[in-house]
Amino acid sequence: MPQISVIINNYNYGQFLATAIDSALAQRGVTAEVIVVDDGSTDGSETVIRSYGDRIRPVFQANAGQAQAINTGVSLARAPLLAFLDADDWWQDDKLAAVAEAFDKAPKAGLVYHRLQPVYSDGQCAFSAIPRSLCEGDLAPRLLRSGGLWPFPMTSSLCVRRSVWDRAGDIPETLRISADAWIAGVLPFIAPVVALPDALGCYRIHNNTWYRSKDDAQMLARRMKHWEETVRMTNQYLSQEGRPERIWLKNHFDYRVGQVRLGRPGAPGIVPLIWQGLTHAGEPDPLRRLRNTLFMLRELRQDRAESRAVPKSA
Repeated sequence: MPQISVIINNYNYGQFLATAIDSALAQRGVTAEVIVVDDGSTDGSETVIRSYGDRIRPVFQANAGQAQAINTGVSLARAPLLAFLDADDWWQDDKLAAVAEAFDKAPKAGLVYHRLQPVYSDGQCAFSAIPRSLCEGDLAPRLLRSGGLWPFPMTSSLCVRRSVWDRAGDIPETLRISADAWIAGVLPFIAPVVALPDALGCYRIHNNTWYRSKDDAQMLARRMKHWEETVRMTNQYLSQEGRPERIWLKNHFDYRVGQVRLGRPGAPGIVPLIWQGLTHAGEPDPLRRLRNTLFMLRELRQDRAESRAVPKSA
């Protein structure tokens, strides 16, 4: 039996997929199985996957979104630990060994994560490893104060205990992208979290369905809808568990910034928004809270400048 089940989800990332699979197969110091779930790709992904023969467990399904692809992989996993890898990212050779050791040292932990190094497709580092701030232990109080927002890691750095996954249940299929929001948003209400400071994997920077160096109005509206759905699902889970706590979007700093930038009803004033940024519970580092608040003010100024630069129609 493997110690860790690796679930790679893929949709039309055939050009990157081999790098992800190779990094999972190259892991040292642990026994792992590699499950690759292709979510109805229309590029050359199937050829790449089949080239690995019996070194991996391939699954081909009709396109249903990232959540369903991950759920399919978990349903086939045999190990007590589950590690997730996006098809456009890759790991360092000692990633799984470090994660397994962390779980051994913290038998009550349900989620272990590490930093990722953002890298351009040409191999050059893009910027500092993310997330910059690390949070661990019982994160439930923090999430309740922050509207569920924290500097959580992305899919390729997440590893969870299978028993905790089963308690939370599968990822809701409405999360066709950014399905890691369920893992990082709900599992901390069930068990403690462990954060590893090293960058044990690489996050590929390229134009995809979610990453933007700066959000335009359309992408920001899309993120806000995603945050609304995440809060709804988290509260639904808490209700099903008979827990009285709830998280609220009014405490979600990024969502409140989005309300202001898009001119949404109920948007806060600038002064209350600044205060929320400086005191936001989702970011543990006060200097980073200050930086984020200053960045927010710069974005608002840029928005105003851009709106003034657009000529009025005759």
